[in-house]
Amino acid sequence: MINIIETNDLGKKYNRDRRWALQHCTVEIPAGKVVGLVGPNGAGKSTLLNLAVGLIAPTSGDIIVLGNHPGDGPSHLARVGFVAQDTPTYSGLSIANHLRMGEWLNPTSWDSDLAHHRIRKLGFDPRKKAGSLSGGQRAQLALTLAIAKRPELLLLDEPVASLDPLARREFLQSLMEIVAEHGVTVVLSSHLVADLERVCDYLVILVSSQIQLAGDVGTLLASHYRLSGPRRDPRNLPASQVVIGQSHTDKQSNLLIRTNEPVLDPAWVVRPVTLDDLVLAYMGRARDGDRAISQGLSVVR
Repeated sequence: MINIIETNDLGKKYNRDRRWALQHCTVEIPAGKVVGLVGPNGAGKSTLLNLAVGLIAPTSGDIIVLGNHPGDGPSHLARVGFVAQDTPTYSGLSIANHLRMGEWLNPTSWDSDLAHHRIRKLGFDPRKKAGSLSGGQRAQLALTLAIAKRPELLLLDEPVASLDPLARREFLQSLMEIVAEHGVTVVLSSHLVADLERVCDYLVILVSSQIQLAGDVGTLLASHYRLSGPRRDPRNLPASQVVIGQSHTDKQSNLLIRTNEPVLDPAWVVRPVTLDDLVLAYMGRARDGDRAISQGLSVVR
């Protein structure tokens, strides 16, 4: 399988606060997927996408996008579409002028017919200025500009975070139509797991500036389980069962485990996990690990 993004020990430190926004990031993202990049605010999602598009340079490590280092010439930039977190548009420019700008910036790859078709399908008046559009409409305009350059890779940084539920649904529906029609690989960052669950078939969990989990959604869900049963020490579980999350009462234990083998202990009630279960468990595991490190305790990653 061809990887569209590969990172090796990638790190980015911003001088203004001397902290690592991204650290020891090693991940492979295959082509032909709709990838959900999920994590809490401040986890490093925007930093990773900005590195992938070439807006910033790494402090350490390496990143390869579409077989090249990001920003390696105009031909490489033409292959990547990007919608930043604030879905940038120019309030004083009309929709028609936005499309003209897109054509001027992408003279070799711009698909004018596609751009105008999307605007008509969305019911937009090309004469209207972007400043008069709703948040959802501006997001759709930004998506149109990104997709009309016919990219192989589309990077979307929290594009629906500030939208109301209806606008989010319409945006994600448009995105899936684009994927179906044009076969573009998408990396969509969000902290809204419900949105990712509708559209993504590959998951990357990023917490505390580090990758916690990456893989095909179906495979990940099939290798994780919820266990409920009489209280016991998780350290006594078989070596093949890795505890990701746990809670206990006086009489009962509830665990979320990762394993590639069947759970044969009849004392456990075994249930499948949801994507929300998976994300919250790994986020909690990373948080607890950071807390342990800050207190001088040992922690297994």
